[in-house]
Amino acid sequence: MAKLRRSITEGRSNSSHAPIARPLIIAEAGVNHEGNIDTAYRLIDEAAQGGADAIKFQTYKAETLASRHSPAYWDTKLEPTKSQYDLFKKYDQFWKAEYEQLKHRCDCAGIEFLSTPFDSESATFLADLMDVFKISSSDITNKPLIQKICSFGKPIILSTGASNIEEIDERFFGTLLKNIDTSKVAVMISADHATPCINKGHSDDPVPVLISGDGITNDGSERFTEEFAKKGEIGLLEGAQVVSKAIEIIKSEN
Repeated sequence: MAKLRRSITEGRSNSSHAPIARPLIIAEAGVNHEGNIDTAYRLIDEAAQGGADAIKFQTYKAETLASRHSPAYWDTKLEPTKSQYDLFKKYDQFWKAEYEQLKHRCDCAGIEFLSTPFDSESATFLADLMDVFKISSSDITNKPLIQKICSFGKPIILSTGASNIEEIDERFFGTLLKNIDTSKVAVMISADHATPCINKGHSDDPVPVLISGDGITNDGSERFTEEFAKKGEIGLLEGAQVVSKAIEIIKSEN
């Protein structure tokens, strides 16, 4: 299966007049299998039965993820484990052989397999099992891991949720712009939800979308904000239209 890779690299449609396509749904399994392969199989089967296109796990070893003395950052009244290392150790039982089994189960269930690697070793063996990589927002400053994953030449979904704006600007966009030819590559930026400061929480307001590249005409927007986006030329889109609209703009401008 390569549905997710095709969606990222090609888009779902080259026409703005095409019917709205259903977005790809990725079920987040993480380590909710708690080290039990049968539980992991059940998560896969139920995600497939529920209509998800892919299911994503997490692949790590406590030894390479946290210090043995790293303090808990959660409510210990709800989760009594006292250190990050001990908590991660409870759920790091799967490795290469188990993820190969999960990949096989996904193939049988008709759902795409994904797992977020947290170190170079896991990234290396996962590269043989996945068409697309997902990088955790906690690793946006982990340059060696990002470079390792980039070396496989596969599409990457990079989260930024646990990063601040300075880290995103410096580590992601700064590195990206130094390593791409903007005459040949366009960049699209968006967000998963709006978080107005006045609300102190998420809202259902439309989020801004930015498409940038040497061959794309500037529509006069000066800032990446909801207010400026409302005045931009892209207009209001459904979420499932964003990729196809971006591809349409890029092709028409080049």
